[in-house]
Parts: sequence; structure tokens; C-alpha cells
Amino acid sequence: MITTAFWADALERAVKTAAQAVLGVFVAGVTIMSVSWVEAAAIAGTAALVSILTSIASSGVRHQDSGSLIRQPHPLPDDAATN
Repeated sequence: MITTAFWADALERAVKTAAQAVLGVFVAGVTIMSVSWVEAAAIAGTAALVSILTSIASSGVRHQDSGSLIRQPHPLPDDAATN
């Protein structure tokens, strides 16, 4: 859980989740001018925090460098990836 790869993976998941949460604010006739950006930021921050906590809770279940619960495909050897 304390590897750089784990935290990069968790951060990527949190940023994606925050963006999805902000987009979720724009429903039922809400426009970019009428949305409360403070509330949107609070929603995004909460979603990102929950994402990080979920990644931490899931760490080491399948792979120590990932917060995912699904099995990761085997990476290519370094020489195969460059050819």
C-alpha cells in the first residue's frame, strides 16, 4: 500500500471519481451559471476521499500496487513493450 505505484493508481481513481461527481451535479435543469460551486466542490471532495479510502481498504487484495479488487492482467516484459 505504501508504494508509489499504489498512490499513483489511487490518485488517478480519486480524480476520475471527483470529475464524475461534479458532472453528476448537472442534472434536472441545473446549468453552469446556476450551480453552487461550493457545493459541487464539497461533493467532489467527498467522492475523492471515499475513493481514496476504498483504494486503501482494497489494497493488497489482488496486487500490492493497485487499489482494485479485480485481477490485473499480466504486464508485458520491458523488452516486449518497447518493440
